[in-house]
Amino acid sequence: MNRGKKLDIFIGANINQDWAVVEDGKKSSTLVELLEPQKHFLFFKKEKRRGKTVTLVGEFHISSQEITTTLKNLKKKLGCGGTFKDGWMEFQGEIKEKIRELLVADGFRFKHGH
Repeated sequence: MNRGKKLDIFIGANINQDWAVVEDGKKSSTLVELLEPQKHFLFFKKEKRRGKTVTLVGEFHISSQEITTTLKNLKKKLGCGGTFKDGWMEFQGEIKEKIRELLVADGFRFKHGH
């Protein structure tokens, strides 16, 4: 572009048009049904994030207070970081077998083959 030339840019919006409602595609954060630990059928997922392995366990349907205490105890016993998002517990590293032992001791069940 040379200096001195002005650009004619058309954005495509009309001022006279009415406002449009934009719908958010996120899931709702409400839990459908709270279950006892014995009624859960958990399974594992493994993901790579920024070149590091993350182990996901879920899907949990328990109260938020129980989730925080369970997650806090697991992180302390495993010695790793973790968080809870959208019904899934996320832990840093590939620690599937250690998590399974601790959750089975707490009364949770897993699907066959996981």
